[in-house]
Amino acid sequence: MNDEYYMSVALKQAEKAAKKGDVPVGAVIVKDGKIIAKGYNQKQNKKNAVYHAEMLVIQKSCKKSKSWYLDDCILYVTLEPCLMCAGAIIQSRIKKIVYATSSPKFGYISSIDKIENQKNNHIPTIKEGVCKEQSIKLLKKFFKDKRI
Repeated sequence: MNDEYYMSVALKQAEKAAKKGDVPVGAVIVKDGKIIAKGYNQKQNKKNAVYHAEMLVIQKSCKKSKSWYLDDCILYVTLEPCLMCAGAIIQSRIKKIVYATSSPKFGYISSIDKIENQKNNHIPTIKEGVCKEQSIKLLKKFFKDKRI
C-alpha cells in the first residue's frame, strides 16, 4: 500500500461527509501498514464543533490502541488540519501527517502557521499534495452546490 491508496480511502470518507451536508474532509490513521481508524467531518450533522475528521480518527485510534500515544501512526487527511486538530496531532504524537490540499483560511500545518516552527516537544513529518486534485474537486463541488 502507498500514500495514494490510503488517501483514496480518506477521500471516500470525505464523500460520506458531503452526502450528509458536512464539509468533505475525510481521514484515516494507519499503523504498521493497516488502517486502524477511518472517519469524516460530522460537525454539522452532530452539531458539535470538535467533530472534525482528524479528531474522530485520533479518538478511535487511541481507543483501539488503548493508549494516547500514536507515535507509530500516520494520519492521512484530505484537507490541511486546523489549529485544534494540529494540537491533537501533537498531543497524540502522530509521527507523520499526509494531507491532500492546503487550507489557507484554517490550516495550521503549513498555511497560517507552520507546525515545525513551534517549540513543541513533538513535530510530525509532513507530506502534502497527495491526491490534491481529487480533494480540491470534491471541496469545490461541495461549496458550489451549497451556493445554488
